[in-house]
Amino acid sequence: MKIVIPDDYQNVVRSLDCFQRLNSFDVEVYADTVADIDELARRFADADALVLTRERTPITEALLARLPRLKLISQTGKVAGHVDVAACTRHNVAITEGFGSPVATAELTWALIMAAMRQLVPAVNGMKAGRWQTNIGDCLDGKTLGIWGYGKIGRRVARYGQTFGMDVQVWGSESSRANAAADGCRAAASKPDLFQTSDVLTLHLRLTPATRNIVQFEDLARMKPSALFVNTSRAALVAEDALRRALRGGRPGRAALDVYEQEPIYNPDYWALTLPNVLCTPHLGYVETRSYEYYFGVAFQNVVSFFNGTPENVRNPEVLK
Repeated sequence: MKIVIPDDYQNVVRSLDCFQRLNSFDVEVYADTVADIDELARRFADADALVLTRERTPITEALLARLPRLKLISQTGKVAGHVDVAACTRHNVAITEGFGSPVATAELTWALIMAAMRQLVPAVNGMKAGRWQTNIGDCLDGKTLGIWGYGKIGRRVARYGQTFGMDVQVWGSESSRANAAADGCRAAASKPDLFQTSDVLTLHLRLTPATRNIVQFEDLARMKPSALFVNTSRAALVAEDALRRALRGGRPGRAALDVYEQEPIYNPDYWALTLPNVLCTPHLGYVETRSYEYYFGVAFQNVVSFFNGTPENVRNPEVLK
């Protein structure tokens, strides 16, 4: 059986302990990423299964039509909009899913908050350039942390905020606000209030048709000139160009981003990289050793189970009938 693993940006998959689970398979790994459908069809032509890293490669009807040998797509974490589930089912391609961990993304979120508020990057760069104490930052104690979305990641970030002496307020569904209150946080009075009163506002929502573009320019423009907007979830939660417009208008005064409209970004002139008040990281939320072992470990085991005739975690079980 031939297994193809695309988009291994760090060329690290073969070094994972869990990779040994695929020892009995013929495995081909690609460290680059491509968007051209002809090249994808060429690379995947002999594949019995694909192992996808999050949402890096879209699986479309047009691509599936050119892959008659494909039997399985094993997704690290949960399937999102990058995989056409209905098309996979029509082409009799099973989809298996994995599970996620909130730890790495929550920790990166907090690292971005700390670095952006204390302005560590310009301070470090100034020191490397032979300058001393070039700027002044802000501490978190006593400030208001706003969290939109109170799932596993949002709840963990809230605990970090409480530990740092922040006033934590939460917006989201009625159950999310109730859970936050039970954990010693407070529910924001409204969505406008969340944006108006937060010194740091961080998004922790899943991207669905209902949440796409849920943050509009008008929301961001309500933020304080001193506020920090953080997005480690998905760029499409924010309406196109809304954050750039808001930052240029001075509300919010700064942003920290780990997710972007199109990834990967290789252009140093990308808008967020050109603004001095934006801290950018290259979608590192889950890119951490333990997370990779967990994500890929489940994905590889799903491959083994499927071809052993005992499929697990199948998103479209009708293809197995």
